[in-house]
Amino acid sequence: MLYAIISEDVDDSGPLRQQARDEHLKRLQALREQGRLILAGPHPALDTESPGEAGFTGSLVVAEFDSLDDARAWADADPYVQAGVYRSVIVKPFNKVLP
Repeated sequence: MLYAIISEDVDDSGPLRQQARDEHLKRLQALREQGRLILAGPHPALDTESPGEAGFTGSLVVAEFDSLDDARAWADADPYVQAGVYRSVIVKPFNKVLP
């Protein structure tokens, strides 16, 4: 089943994101290589793809996991969680309708 992992950053998360970014991306790449990643990316703090120093306010990952518990365990082990980037993380089942 698909699950949405919706994360909200702490204030001024930029330096923390930079510190953990490579490891964070490696985990997402592994999901992609397994054919389980539907989409992933950050939420820009400004209405632009490149928010500059304003940075990001959170992230969204939609991926396939065997269970809600597995999706939560994967989210809890994210390097961004370990680095203190996220203020909160919500994991929910997700039904893809379109496209």
